[in-house]
Amino acid sequence: MAQSPGDQILASPTMVKLTARGTLLALGTVSSLVFAALALVATRGIFDLDRSADALVGLTRSAGLQIPMEAISLLGQASALGPLIVLVSLLLWWRDRPRWALALPVVMAGTGALQWMAKWAVDRPRPNGAPWGFPSGHALTVVVFFGLIAYVVGTSAARRRWRLASGALCALTVLAVGFSRLYLDVHWLSDVGGGFAVGGAYLPMAIWLVEGTPVGNDALRPIQDAGYPVGA
Repeated sequence: MAQSPGDQILASPTMVKLTARGTLLALGTVSSLVFAALALVATRGIFDLDRSADALVGLTRSAGLQIPMEAISLLGQASALGPLIVLVSLLLWWRDRPRWALALPVVMAGTGALQWMAKWAVDRPRPNGAPWGFPSGHALTVVVFFGLIAYVVGTSAARRRWRLASGALCALTVLAVGFSRLYLDVHWLSDVGGGFAVGGAYLPMAIWLVEGTPVGNDALRPIQDAGYPVGA
């Protein structure tokens, strides 16, 4: 069935990009406010909701889930995320997205500095007594990494169903990592929420900086219309 002119405009990469930017602006604003509120309260101790959530998650713990949860949690650690960053960067370069291929490692390095500063500022212990629990570095890292993947695919000329599937898969992965941190008893619920919030605030800023950086004769445009060669 042929698309109407209006549908074609709405489905165009340019319109998709504008919609994505509006969504990111809203995400960044809300996330910043949520993180500020959580950080302010987290400096005073543990929420009652944190203890209730910890008790509820404790009911799901079993020997059979320990290893799968540890494996999922690895997605937020440098040992597993490092190779993934290299792999995705190479894939982006191969798919003629050199701007993001080069930017991805830099953006992800920024998450390390950001979580260090946030943890130092709040300095709240974890459920297991270890220091520097808020915010969850794993939650922050996966929000940014998989958020960038969702953005790059979502603003590409790929078919709509692939863009939606990519976004859904990335969102589910982020939620799974967040739950694994609760399951492994290394973070409170507000730690994970804080990680999601600060990641959601950092992600739009990183995308704005990368997209707004001019790169040679527009040869490295972040969004390219299907069928048009670079520089056309």
